[in-house]
Amino acid sequence: MINLNGARILMYSHDTFGLGHLRRCRTIAHSLVEHYSGLSVLIISGSAIAGAFDFRSRVDFVKIPSVIKLRNGEYTSLDQHIDIADTIRMRESIVLHTAKTFNPDVFIVDKEPMGLKGEITETLRYLKSQGTQLVLGLRDVMDSPKLLKAEWERKELMSKIESTYDHIWVYGPKNFYNPLVGLDVPESVNSKIQFAGFLKRQVSHGVKPKQSSKDNYILVTAGGGGDGVELIRSVLSVYEKSSDKLLEALFVLGPYMPSKERDEFVALGKSIPGVKIIGFDARMEDLIFNARAVVGMGGYNTFCEILSFDKPALIVPRTVPREEQLIRTTRAAELDLVDMILPVDADDPNKLLAALVALPDRPKPSQRYTDFALDGLTCVVELLGKMLSCNCVKAHKKKSDKQ
Repeated sequence: MINLNGARILMYSHDTFGLGHLRRCRTIAHSLVEHYSGLSVLIISGSAIAGAFDFRSRVDFVKIPSVIKLRNGEYTSLDQHIDIADTIRMRESIVLHTAKTFNPDVFIVDKEPMGLKGEITETLRYLKSQGTQLVLGLRDVMDSPKLLKAEWERKELMSKIESTYDHIWVYGPKNFYNPLVGLDVPESVNSKIQFAGFLKRQVSHGVKPKQSSKDNYILVTAGGGGDGVELIRSVLSVYEKSSDKLLEALFVLGPYMPSKERDEFVALGKSIPGVKIIGFDARMEDLIFNARAVVGMGGYNTFCEILSFDKPALIVPRTVPREEQLIRTTRAAELDLVDMILPVDADDPNKLLAALVALPDRPKPSQRYTDFALDGLTCVVELLGKMLSCNCVKAHKKKSDKQ
């Protein structure tokens, strides 16, 4: 283990819908402290359930007020009594104060270049003046080119990225997908991009689950659950009518599933043989590791876990308001890594039943396609190590001494 002698990494995860951003940041943070002693990572998160996750030594988080992204794309405060503008101002203030106090050597921003509604603009400006290395981390797929172009042009993000960020890391291999395809990317921005590969997952730290006959189940996951009602209802209705033809199933509804539907599904699940339903488990890696196969929606983290643990998978991607899951799943299906059913077809119980029956015996991803990279964490560790050379750490010490 290399000693980085007190270096500090600050990460920003806006977390308005689902668990993807926080889980990705946490995965990266854990890998960094595993490889570098003397390194501390602090994650700024808007997730309402950030405290439900375990964090390793030298990794911690600062909670900012939670904001929810609605299905129509608009935002609202988790506390309905607080105006969204006031919530953003509070978040902006906490982020800036945290950055000034923590005094990081590197600031890694997940997905949103300027933060939710521009809330980290002032923080980025301040840290740049302090010599902090600024990194924008992008998942393998952002959205359809048409939707992403419209959003980035409206927010003038390309020019802001060009003048602000030192590095852009893509958490996926170049031969899978380019998240900025279709956009007019200047060479000054393109030269900053590094494709890191998918972020390989592990089972829980210190735990080595063992697969056995009793773990012969299909895991059905709705991710965060906020947009997973249709998936759970479709699969559960097939099990209600045909559970005798299918493997046992463990349904994970997700912490953000609406309470009305959650109660409905839990009650129904109790009456179906071979079905178990839980609301949430912070150790999804363990559940996927032990499953025979996976049914999901194609979010980034679930997809990485399917590849990491080499599981047969059936994906029913979300298609609105973003097309991220649809694009990722379509590409994965082209490579024969997963089976895909569109939501409209998942509403046909006969089609869904046939797919679920065939799923456990589907070839594993590694048996179909081997030329994809799961070395994203290794790459990120190496990139950060180059950044945090002796000179960078010394610069951090000098900054600390002046304050």
